Amino acid sequence: MSTADRTGPASAWFRSSYSNGAGGECVECACSADGTLIRDSKRTESPVVRVQAGAWSAFVGSLTRNPPR
Repeated sequence: MSTADRTGPASAWFRSSYSNGAGGECVECACSADGTLIRDSKRTESPVVRVQAGAWSAFVGSLTRNPPR
């Protein structure tokens, strides 16, 4: 995991399906050539975190197998 420059068009960012638009805590993600970029949806100018593709896949897979309650 590392910080990253903001790359790609704004339309490349997508918000979590758990975001309700009421100011709840949420993240936005964007795909990059070598992984996934993650940022705070309420502070889009804040630092961006880059997660390598294998680590992101393992994270998403664990959520699929064990969904949040």
